Amino acid sequence: MKVCIIGQGYIGLPTAALFARNHCEVVGVDVNEKMIENLNNGIIHIEEPGISDIIKQALKNKVYKASLKPEKADAFIITVPTPYIADNYSCDLSYVISACESIIPFLEKDNIVIVESTIAPMSTDDIVKPIFEKEGFTIGEDLYLAHCPERVLPGKIIEELIHNDRIIGGITPKCSQKASEVYGQFVEGELMLTEAKTAELSKCMENTFRDVNIALANELTKICAEIGVNALDVIKMANKHPRVNLHTPGPGVGGHCLAIDPYFIYAKAPETAKLIKLARDTNNSMPEFVCDNVRKIITKGKIAILGVSYKGNTGDDRESPSYEIIDNLKKNYEISIHDPHIDKPNFVSFKEAVTDADLILILCDHNEFKNLDYTLIHEDTVIFDTKNIIYKVPDKIKLYNYGNLYELNL
Repeated sequence: MKVCIIGQGYIGLPTAALFARNHCEVVGVDVNEKMIENLNNGIIHIEEPGISDIIKQALKNKVYKASLKPEKADAFIITVPTPYIADNYSCDLSYVISACESIIPFLEKDNIVIVESTIAPMSTDDIVKPIFEKEGFTIGEDLYLAHCPERVLPGKIIEELIHNDRIIGGITPKCSQKASEVYGQFVEGELMLTEAKTAELSKCMENTFRDVNIALANELTKICAEIGVNALDVIKMANKHPRVNLHTPGPGVGGHCLAIDPYFIYAKAPETAKLIKLARDTNNSMPEFVCDNVRKIITKGKIAILGVSYKGNTGDDRESPSYEIIDNLKKNYEISIHDPHIDKPNFVSFKEAVTDADLILILCDHNEFKNLDYTLIHEDTVIFDTKNIIYKVPDKIKLYNYGNLYELNL
């Protein structure tokens, strides 16, 4: 089987790697010329265990190549971004539409087209299908179209692409069956065949469920800071109940999924999806909550920011709330930034970041931050741990986390 994958980012590249490892011929397409050049030289642009070795071996075996344009194939998989439109929170399908149009010159009878990008409910039926019908294809007869959303955790993408159950949402039952044969090349989890619109809404609701539950934990944190209760103790005690699982609060919600996908549902039914919107508003308020508490801890001086990734132990900083916090704080404080998983020109070493810092602000739960080198930290420095990963500090260092923020209001 030959597979052409449009988009070589956090999902497209790992997907390409697994098809190539399972004896498929793979063409990975992207508009980023430098990325394509690097990929063909075995240089991988994302930090994800296992991918680099697989791609290098696939290049050696000549079963993978990166390209700026599609080629004829048996299956085409679209994994491009789908941001939301700020004015009305609807799904921006421009990249998906462009990707679909780019493969039209290469489509042949009995090809399979799969959209993996997270899209709003009814998008495959109402927007994607007409693109191919306009070209004379009959969906379900001579072209098979499906929406098959990814559902993976950064840091474990390869493992989860193989072992997670997969939703296969076809426009017709035959479309679902054809798409399942594509994923059957490497997926060991259950292939769950359904309609495209059900697959679309299922993916959006998976991330909305998590977003709403994180919002509940974040709101609890605010309440506890206001009334004088240890939020972390509340969560720990409540979770002893056999049917309770309060999530972990944090500085906000990032990533291309949780921070965006709930809006796709809200935009479809804004008068009804009130809880979903309120959860988004709550999570979006957390960067300001963090900044408010920083201002209570220190009124001036240097702040060392530890971590900008939205998820620990990855270099993925898409939609990270850290950047909003940094932009807010740099108006009144000297800011130094350290993230061991991200290399940017203005980022510095841990030692440089914490030297002479009045406050260390932890915004990401990288393993490197769980046991800090306190010999490099001045004893008058205050630590504000928004990820609640530090449990013990030297006696002369003051630690704030979401368990004792109420002390700032006394």
